[in-house]
Amino acid sequence: MPAPSPWWSPSRHEDRRPLLLARNRIVTAFRAHLEAQDFLFVDPPALQRSPGNETHLHAFATEMIGNDGRGHAAYLHTSPEFSMKKLLAAGESRIASFGHVFRNRERGPLHHPEFTMLEWYRAGEDYDAVIDDCVALVRLAAETAGTTTLRHRQRTADAFAAPQRLSVADAFAEFAGIDLMATIDATGRLDAEALAEAMRRTGLALPHDITWSYLFSRVLVEKIEPMLGDGRITVLDRYPLCEAALARPAADDPRVAERFELYGCGVELANGFGELTDAGIQRERFSAEMAEKERLYGERYPIDEDLLAALPLMKPTSGVALGFDRLVMLVTGAPHIEQVIWVPVMEPGR
Repeated sequence: MPAPSPWWSPSRHEDRRPLLLARNRIVTAFRAHLEAQDFLFVDPPALQRSPGNETHLHAFATEMIGNDGRGHAAYLHTSPEFSMKKLLAAGESRIASFGHVFRNRERGPLHHPEFTMLEWYRAGEDYDAVIDDCVALVRLAAETAGTTTLRHRQRTADAFAAPQRLSVADAFAEFAGIDLMATIDATGRLDAEALAEAMRRTGLALPHDITWSYLFSRVLVEKIEPMLGDGRITVLDRYPLCEAALARPAADDPRVAERFELYGCGVELANGFGELTDAGIQRERFSAEMAEKERLYGERYPIDEDLLAALPLMKPTSGVALGFDRLVMLVTGAPHIEQVIWVPVMEPGR
């Protein structure tokens, strides 16, 4: 079977060009929408001392060489979050960033090593405000692309239908038959064996690694995510606190956090938080995430001490990151993320 023509071949570019022009129109519409609400667009640097401190995010490492010729470890960011939170600490209140972020070990129809993220924050505003933002932006993207429908593979979602809002616990009960909160006690202690037993009862195969978080992720990916955003947008809300390292606890139940993800057609589009501003708790969570990363992958990333120093200066804040390329895919019906990226990253070995 012949290899596909490169992205820059005239015939392939001709097929992609209408999708890329739709992408540009959506960028313009999003900027106007957010600026009309007094958001200030900022431009965080990609080069950071810490790329992020989440277990399963893998960064691109490099070296920054000073004027003295000495090298220092540096990374391309996996999100502009740390820089933007420092701007919030400095006194900004509504900020947004449209920029490239970098994640290693990720390539496929929905993943690209370098992709565009729209991230924004509302200082002094509650968690529901950024959920409303997400829904409005999905609808604006659809309208700008000349459609009312999100499409991916054989699935569709009406962008203008009332969104479904579903807690993670309710999703586990409905789609996997598992009482998730029965595996988390009142102090937040996780019972991995209880979750494993619940999986056995429902016929789910158990992996070798039966840490609670790994089991949680397996159920989420295999049983729940494929059911979300079917026919309409889904807001998956109230994640267990241990799965929301950067989010504050919910006021009514400290076992869960103010974290949501937005789905359309089974595809995750956005991830948002009521932001944690307690530096001591944040340090503990980062340290735990990096310990788990070292256990699983044999590496860890440094903690950004400037971020921890800045957090107490932040007002109560809500923020969200949206995978812009994925949203463009869904509103244009493109089957692969590289069809909506102007210049895809080179393939390894080519």
